[in-house]
Amino acid sequence: MDPCPFIRLTIGNLALKVPLAAKTTSSVVHPSSSPCFCKIKLKNFPPQTAAIPYIPLETTQFPEIQTLAATFHLSNSDIQRLASRSIFASKPCLKILIYTGSVGASCGVHSGRLLAKVSVPLDLAGKQSKPCVFHNGWISVGKGAGKASSSAEFHLNVKAEPDPRFVFQFDGEPECSPQVVQIQGNIRQPVFTCKFSFRHTGDRTQRSRSLPTETSVPRSWLNSFGSERERPGKERKGWSITVHDLSGSPVAMASIVTPFVASPGTDRVSRSNPGSWLILRPGDCTWRPWGRLEAWRERGGASDGLGYRFELIPDGSSGAGIVLAESTINSHRGGKFSIELGSSPTSGMNRSRSRGSGGSGGGASPANSPRGGSGDYGYGLWPWNVYKGFVMSASVEGEGKCSKPCVEVSVQHVSCMEDAAAYVALSAAIDLSMDACRLFNQRMRKELCHESLT
Repeated sequence: MDPCPFIRLTIGNLALKVPLAAKTTSSVVHPSSSPCFCKIKLKNFPPQTAAIPYIPLETTQFPEIQTLAATFHLSNSDIQRLASRSIFASKPCLKILIYTGSVGASCGVHSGRLLAKVSVPLDLAGKQSKPCVFHNGWISVGKGAGKASSSAEFHLNVKAEPDPRFVFQFDGEPECSPQVVQIQGNIRQPVFTCKFSFRHTGDRTQRSRSLPTETSVPRSWLNSFGSERERPGKERKGWSITVHDLSGSPVAMASIVTPFVASPGTDRVSRSNPGSWLILRPGDCTWRPWGRLEAWRERGGASDGLGYRFELIPDGSSGAGIVLAESTINSHRGGKFSIELGSSPTSGMNRSRSRGSGGSGGGASPANSPRGGSGDYGYGLWPWNVYKGFVMSASVEGEGKCSKPCVEVSVQHVSCMEDAAAYVALSAAIDLSMDACRLFNQRMRKELCHESLT
């Protein structure tokens, strides 16, 4: 399998120093007593917002505890669009607008006051193969820029790193048992097939119709990770999708282990009682759990969302899980399911928790506000060094839309076909969760109704 070239552009180590002369200036709120934030903009990408810490003037060295503020993932086509020149377009650059005040917005208008603007030129040619630091250090900003006695100083680190990825796409909706192709430039090559099936009521072996008997799931896994008890009221259960390689051998599976059940008196799956999937990989002539995905219906303002939490299961044990992702996807517009691990020195430990405990997993990073890190952004306390930075992402369409998930997986997390298949099965599970969490007063498509196959 050949990967596609990607660049991971990271912006971090933000800080602001303001000289004493600026403290008496009435036109600017001093950041030591007022919060500061910035908007980070890159052409063709949504802007990202990050807080800026204030550093005392006497500080000569940047603190050892360093943070990541924003991340942009650039494919070859993104780089070409950024590099395209015209009489109206200048060289690509990163723009940072620094504000004093609070980050929140009211009616779409930020309450912050513009303090300064910073531009960092970007030359991305050839950066798919070697890392590059575009800037690392202090910049004079504000009205007194260039005057050592009166200018404020802004610290930042901007760097690009190669981040090659395997890209897969379902040729159809997961419930229609499609092929999965690998995309490499203009080449689309089949690598997997999927089989969607139902686990019959009372069948505790959780066996796909296409699987050999010896690969059935031990009953203990169901008892440990989910519940097959009959529940009164509305529920969706028994869905299973198995990923096969081109020889027909099963290499990954996603199966509902806790039914998606409407909360009493409602038509929705609540956060307090989510449904769950078990993601499994083959091993020792049986299936072994690799991850667990919980999903529910978030009640929102303009529209509802699909809430999710994914945790990794260490060594297939039933004791503890490590939360890698937790966020919400808009039910109408859709979005991306993403695993990109945080850069805070304590983020890894915050994610580690008992699978059966409550809470949200603390340090989990929302998919729409990347907090992954690499290199000098640190991973000291993360329990498994192999899981860091960008891990994977999968597109998820909104309700009622044709969904052919596109899956990107970092090369460093794929050492065999089974690795890639596990992420493909996970992406199918999150896509099917959009249907599993539909309001129960809405009709399901026939492929997802067990009665239509009986």
